[in-house]
Amino acid sequence: MNVSPTVWLLTVAVLCVLVAVDFFIGRKPHEVSIREAGTWTIVWIVLACVFGVGLVFYGGGGPAGEFFAGYITEKSLSVDNLFVFVLIMAKFSVPAQYQQRVLMIGVLMALVLRAVFIAAGAAIISAFSWVFYLFGAFLIWTAWKLIQDARKEQHEEEYQENKLLKAVERRFGVADRYHGTKLWIEQNGKRVMTPMLVVMLAIGSTDVLFALDSIPAIYGLTQDPYIVFTANAFALMGLRQLYFLIGGLLKKLVHLSYGLSLILGFIGVKLVLHALHESGVHVPEISIPFSLGFIVLVLAVTTFTSLRATRKQQPRDEIGVS
Repeated sequence: MNVSPTVWLLTVAVLCVLVAVDFFIGRKPHEVSIREAGTWTIVWIVLACVFGVGLVFYGGGGPAGEFFAGYITEKSLSVDNLFVFVLIMAKFSVPAQYQQRVLMIGVLMALVLRAVFIAAGAAIISAFSWVFYLFGAFLIWTAWKLIQDARKEQHEEEYQENKLLKAVERRFGVADRYHGTKLWIEQNGKRVMTPMLVVMLAIGSTDVLFALDSIPAIYGLTQDPYIVFTANAFALMGLRQLYFLIGGLLKKLVHLSYGLSLILGFIGVKLVLHALHESGVHVPEISIPFSLGFIVLVLAVTTFTSLRATRKQQPRDEIGVS
């Protein structure tokens, strides 16, 4: 899809306005209720759908289908990210009234850094078509790793700070407690970070690591940088509200990792087939409508089997407790 610089600027400007409105409404630290989280989750989903329908009139059914496939995939991968966000909040004992501010800034940092990744990916793809082989192989390997992690119940482990975050903490120092929403304070005559800033950096840097599989995944569905960016933007912007809405339900999605592994493996195969086709090998390519249908079906089945397994396990746990 040919997108002019004007459309790019307008899109970024509208997204910035939406983020500003979201930030303004939630600027006062408070505990986010289920009702508030549910309302804003619906708002972001509706806005994404409106944008996708708008693409039908602007670019046709093809780009719109690519957007919805990319958006659903990124949203699904983002839900898996929420497991780690819960661990981060617990690791740093973030007060409930500050969690929405932490997620807001952390997600914004991730969006900016992902934009850099998307631009780099577009440049690499345009210069080296063989990179699809690498993306495809990486996604297939990631799918296998997800299955292994699910078997080990890795989500139950404690969050471990990455090396970059540890280096920043050593360089600047960290205060011994939270100081409201302040990011820096003076302590013993030295300017140090507050735990609030550390948690924001943890959320942002962790999401960038997740982008290592989500960006190749969406490039397996579309090579249009505009669609890649907007699908990521809409998926990430609703992530904060989704955290509060389904935070208590995350443990019930016991089969989510298996579903995501199927989706990533499927897209990996799609990328390899596309790379072979680009190399002149006559192989069938997987269409966007089929991809979209497969992704939706896998997520629906995964959700159903997860909730069913949880309901069956609950009476056993109650018997074990009693």
